Amino acid sequence: MRTCQIKRTTTETQIRLRLNLDGDGSSSIDSGCGFLDHMLTLFAKHSRIFLELSCKGDTQVDDHHTVEDIGIVLGSAFSQALGDRRGILRYGHAILPMDEALLLSAVDLDGRGHLTCALEIPTEKVGTFDTQLVEEFWLAFVRHAGCSLHIRQLSGTNSHHIIEGAFKSVARSLRTAVRIDTAFPQDLPSTKGVLS
Repeated sequence: MRTCQIKRTTTETQIRLRLNLDGDGSSSIDSGCGFLDHMLTLFAKHSRIFLELSCKGDTQVDDHHTVEDIGIVLGSAFSQALGDRRGILRYGHAILPMDEALLLSAVDLDGRGHLTCALEIPTEKVGTFDTQLVEEFWLAFVRHAGCSLHIRQLSGTNSHHIIEGAFKSVARSLRTAVRIDTAFPQDLPSTKGVLS
């Protein structure tokens, strides 16, 4: 079972997370940030992972610490659940339409941590959510998951659609990348003999 449980406590956030990479897309999310709850719920659904997450954060300041720390914990959970990454397909990509928005993502579970995030979100807020935090979330995720992730907006004018399309696209890319290659379940997908 490719599962992970993490508890992380700082002076800014207290986070509990359970994850199963071979789940069914079900989730229970209580981040303290309504928009992020929505994004993580659809992220679990489209990646087909099981995700249970709760966070108590200093949202009286703003959502920054909550969003960044959840990205850290989710990335760490992916890395731990993947183990030595033996047998995975490693790469995934998806082009996803969300009404007028069109988002592309591509991921390499290479053991490193790189983000290229080319989103042009037209508003500073979606509801009370600071749209700058989208990039902060994915940056924290890639650094701790050990992956290279590219997110590119091909079109779109609605901030909610752009962000939601990005989360769904990345979820679909990861759904492919974490899958076990049944023809080579013990193979490490690297000529170096290690993913890092």
